[in-house]
Amino acid sequence: MANVNKVILIGRLGNQPELRYTPANRAVTELRMAVNRTWTDKAGQRQEKTDWFSVEVWDKNAENCERYLAKGREVYVEGRLTNDEWNDKDGQKRIKTKIVAETIQFIGGRGDAPGEGGGGGGGSRPAPQRPQGPAPGMGGPEDFGPPEDDIPF
Repeated sequence: MANVNKVILIGRLGNQPELRYTPANRAVTELRMAVNRTWTDKAGQRQEKTDWFSVEVWDKNAENCERYLAKGREVYVEGRLTNDEWNDKDGQKRIKTKIVAETIQFIGGRGDAPGEGGGGGGGSRPAPQRPQGPAPGMGGPEDFGPPEDDIPF
């Protein structure tokens, strides 16, 4: 049997994208994405639940997300699930499941985010500058993210 690891989401951003660079100078940003679902329960009452996902975006797509997306903006994401594992300060093993985006599409106009009144949706921000040293919080000399032969573009 074949193995498949594919995720497709459409939802809204819960935070402003923040672009960082790895020590190897690769762009990366993490998006928090809210996906709502609604259903009618047995009593006929409409129910709604919001699920939150972490989405990691790399290279040119990461730079475009930081430049053009804003909190509340609707996006389409295709990617794969992966787990980050580490030991916290108390020595407890922690696991975080996230989506590594392979395709990301910006849905709607730049002003479609709630509370944006038709504004620029982040398009008016200046292009980010590449830092010379390691990105804050990225630590270590190793490169992060998918291997170069795993990038679909």
